[in-house]
Amino acid sequence: MNGRFDTLRRAVSVRLWLGRLGERSIDLARDAGGITLLLRDAVATLFTTPLRWHHTLDQMNRIGVTSLPLVFLTSLFTGVVLSLQSAYQLRLFAAEQFTSDLVALSMTRELGPVLTAMVVAGRVGASIAAEIGTMKVTEQIDALRSQAVDPVRYLVVPRVLAGFFMLFFLTIYADCIGMLGGYFVCVFKLGISSHQYIKRTIQVLMIKDILSGLAKAFIFGTVISIVGCYFGFKTEGGAEGVGRSTTLAVVTALVLIIALDAFFTAVFYLI
Repeated sequence: MNGRFDTLRRAVSVRLWLGRLGERSIDLARDAGGITLLLRDAVATLFTTPLRWHHTLDQMNRIGVTSLPLVFLTSLFTGVVLSLQSAYQLRLFAAEQFTSDLVALSMTRELGPVLTAMVVAGRVGASIAAEIGTMKVTEQIDALRSQAVDPVRYLVVPRVLAGFFMLFFLTIYADCIGMLGGYFVCVFKLGISSHQYIKRTIQVLMIKDILSGLAKAFIFGTVISIVGCYFGFKTEGGAEGVGRSTTLAVVTALVLIIALDAFFTAVFYLI
């Protein structure tokens, strides 16, 4: 009898586990489709209706300008740590002069766009989801529709456009600050001359390295904005729902950033 009950219990557990897996898969597919459709609507609205420049510039300030201090600290310390760790290993081969090469390539190809996107996703993506989610639960979005105002044109397009362009400029800023951090370590700790560091940095960087990182920045900026808007529109359940949507927006954006980074790195350098 006990053996039969154990077998039945395991069968029920497997069935419940498969049911939860199916529910999660359906939710994932639904969210992926919803994000894609919202992006399609935003692009279509952008090219068919006049742009609200005032709101767009305001979002550029919120996404880009106010993120500068955090991006500065993140990039500077990343460049410093990357230089120290690289020099520690390169010293074994008497190749410390190549530290500048590694810092420049790592920042422009990967760390600059990815770390900047993660910082902005945690700061701005959460803000977008919370702001729109609050408007949703307080019925402000319904009020916009009742006044014949398209929420996509009023709320989504300015944020997506601001994220698209400001991640580009923030990534350039992060690349420069990260290489500045490497400069401090190489010049003041490793004894590499300032002229040599700058010369090797310019020599090792190719247009492909810079453009690949900046192309990722455009994509990451769009992803952060559209994901935040989607989960904001999806918010239900008052203050608890706003918190849940904010968490989902940040987590989803971070996962998409990492996945898209791996995909585009393979496209740019391996295929």
